[in-house]
Amino acid sequence: MLKKNIITVLLLLFWAKSQAQADNSVFQFLKLPISSHATALGGENISIIEDDLTMATNNPALLSCVADKTLNLNYMLYIEGTNVASAAFSHIAGERSTWAVTAQYVNYGSMKETTPENIVTGTFSAKDMAFSGIYSYDFSDYWSGGVKTNLIYSNYDKFSSFAIGVDLGLNYYHQDKDFSFSLVARNLGGQIVAFEDKHEKLPIDVQVGITKRLSHAPFRISATLYSLTDWKNSKFFDHAVIGMDFLPTDNFYIALGYNFRRANEMKVAGSSHWAGLTAGAGIQIKRFKLGASYAKYHLSASSFLFNLAMTL
Repeated sequence: MLKKNIITVLLLLFWAKSQAQADNSVFQFLKLPISSHATALGGENISIIEDDLTMATNNPALLSCVADKTLNLNYMLYIEGTNVASAAFSHIAGERSTWAVTAQYVNYGSMKETTPENIVTGTFSAKDMAFSGIYSYDFSDYWSGGVKTNLIYSNYDKFSSFAIGVDLGLNYYHQDKDFSFSLVARNLGGQIVAFEDKHEKLPIDVQVGITKRLSHAPFRISATLYSLTDWKNSKFFDHAVIGMDFLPTDNFYIALGYNFRRANEMKVAGSSHWAGLTAGAGIQIKRFKLGASYAKYHLSASSFLFNLAMTL
């Protein structure tokens, strides 16, 4: 049964690769981070094993690590005038199953509407939303799988679109070696209602990641390969993210990461090569967990992401 489930997931991942066309995709807001810990580790991480509900938004198979009745609230300081927020709730259902619901909201504020002659005729608003359900199942003591179904809606002035997407995740974790391996396919699906007449693709992404804690030191190393469906005009390191956790206690971490593609793109655009550097920290105090991270996505501003979780 386990072998059949793994083969099914792998076949779906290869199907995603054959179908992906990133240059024509819509709903790019789905790439915005929700997890401050993943952001601190370079922006892409699918293999950290810990009680963190936001990590399950990157890999639904990791939901099995989350405590029962966890409520999570998140807010991101993004570009000026843009509000990015999300929330999630999880619940354990039986010995091997866990489910969760999430909501993500991006409001770009009020913008001027102008004619081709640059005459202001009014204002309009733009927003993106996604509502998701996540389910994970432990196949064995080592393997877990998960699925995340996303209902996606965008509205830009008079134009709107609705889509359904699915994320698939698989995780292997060896507790004695503290080693984790994950495989994820994100945003499989398509538009039900297009902005105009032409239906466009979702930003499909296949990712592979590993995490290993050092045996005799309080450090944990992570490496992730992403955008494996699109190798056009890119090098290997354009798909690589590395990160490291410093774990002095079980209730506190400091994380650093580096995103090679982001650094190279911003260097070409005129920013420092160190734009790919990310950082963050997290702490647990009884039933509460707080995480914060720093990253830079645009030349004009830095971004900060905050996570607050509580066990009810």
